Amino acid sequence: MPRSSRLDELRHPEVEAYLDSTETPTVLIPVGTTEQHGEHLAMGTDAFIPTEICERIAEDIDGLVGPPITYGASDMHAGYDGITYLNYRTLATVVRDIAYSLAESGFTDVVFISGHLTNDWAAKVGANQVSHDLPEENYVYAFPYWDALSGDDMEDYLSFDAGWHANVGETAAVMAIEEDLVDLESTSFDDPDLPEDIENPAALLDHLLIGKGAYYRVSETGTWGDPSEATAELGEEYFETITHAVAELINTFQEVRDDIYQRERPNRAQEQW
Repeated sequence: MPRSSRLDELRHPEVEAYLDSTETPTVLIPVGTTEQHGEHLAMGTDAFIPTEICERIAEDIDGLVGPPITYGASDMHAGYDGITYLNYRTLATVVRDIAYSLAESGFTDVVFISGHLTNDWAAKVGANQVSHDLPEENYVYAFPYWDALSGDDMEDYLSFDAGWHANVGETAAVMAIEEDLVDLESTSFDDPDLPEDIENPAALLDHLLIGKGAYYRVSETGTWGDPSEATAELGEEYFETITHAVAELINTFQEVRDDIYQRERPNRAQEQW
């Protein structure tokens, strides 16, 4: 591995050396937001956490970490003061252009790891768009980091029991990064009253959170859950679980895809020309 995993900290010859020496040159792009996280947690939470994950797993996947995208598809927070957000189409285009340029410059795998739910909707569109313009030997994909977690681990970190936003999981994770970013004395408890007697109550989140100002209408405090029991030590436990799961997911995909993809994709449009 180079002396740093951060693409923006490396000199150009170091990047060239990495690309020449690595069988599957991979770059991780954290996708975050700048939005409210209750009254106790830093606005950059959704960028800080995936960036930390990417930096912790870079060596395990033999990859580099690109600069994070710190503005996201968080228009559901419109209404809270100081919120910034991108249109979903804009974020999808940003993802598409970043992925294309990185693939063009030598990376076979460009992976967007999101720390915000609706970022993933836009990032997947951008990844799909760029797949139309790149050879099949390039892989661009996106997922929120919690998608790698098991059901039990997800229950502890993000769920109806643990909360969905600025909760104990996110708060503890940020404390493990930098405790000064958290003011536990300002924590508040908020638990919007959702029915839980349907087959998949979590599916209601998509319906609730789509649309400008949707989360503002749900929570007066900006918190969903009880973050008061968060500690840096608990955050380290979460990171250990999350980073193992995310690295395993990426490594497994790289290991099995040549066996799973049985055929080359057709390119009839090009053949006609």
